[in-house]
Amino acid sequence: MDKLDDFRAQFLASALQYEVLRFGQFTTKAGRLSPYFFNTGLFNSGEKLKVLAQAYAATLTHQSNKGFQYDMLFGPAYKGIVLAAATCMVLAHKGRDVPYCYNRKEVKDHGEGGVLVGAALEGRVVIIDDVISAGTSVKQSIELIKQAGATPAAVLIALDRMERGGNATELTAYSAVQQVQQLYSIPVFPIINLLDLLAFLSSSKQTEFNTHLAAVSAYRDRYGVSS
Repeated sequence: MDKLDDFRAQFLASALQYEVLRFGQFTTKAGRLSPYFFNTGLFNSGEKLKVLAQAYAATLTHQSNKGFQYDMLFGPAYKGIVLAAATCMVLAHKGRDVPYCYNRKEVKDHGEGGVLVGAALEGRVVIIDDVISAGTSVKQSIELIKQAGATPAAVLIALDRMERGGNATELTAYSAVQQVQQLYSIPVFPIINLLDLLAFLSSSKQTEFNTHLAAVSAYRDRYGVSS
C-alpha cells in the first residue's frame, strides 16, 4: 500500500484520539457486523472541528495541486453547512478565499426567501458532506447546483468505506461512492478511505492497533469494492 500523506495520517491519528474512529463490533444500517465505526459527529468542539476542516482543506488543496479546479463550496443541510463554512475559513487562512453556499430544507417565504443561503452558486462547485450512504443528499445538491446554472465539480467527504451496497446477504456490484461517480460523472474525494485505514493499521507500531488489522482486512475481503 502507498505511504499515507502526512495530512491523512494526522487526520487518522486525531480521529483515534477523539474516538471518532473506534474498533470493536458494530452493526451497520445494512445489518453487517463491522469491526470499526467512524462518526464525524464526534468532531464536536471548536478544536475538533478545526482538525476536520483542516483535513478537508488539505484534501481539496492536494487535488488542486494535481490540476483539479473549483470556484466554491456547497454544504447540503444540515451537516454540510458547518463543514462548508469551517473549510472555507481554513482555506482563507491558507490564502485561498472561496465563497460558500448552503440550502435550507424548508423554503423561506420572507426576508431573502428561497432555499439557498450564502454566495450565489456560480462556476465549478464542490459539494462537501461527511459521508455518502444512499447518495440522496448528493442528488439533491446536484439538482440545486444545476438549476442555478453552475457546474457540480466534485464531492468531498470524510471517509469512503469502499463497501458494496445492499444488505447482509444481497450485495450490489458497486459502492455508494462509485454509484455517484458513475451516475453524475464527477469525482468523489475522501479525506481517507478503507485502504488508508488498512495502511495505518499495518504500519502502526502500537500493538492495540495491529490487533485489529486482520478483522478489518477480512471485512474488506467480504464486502469491499475495488479501489
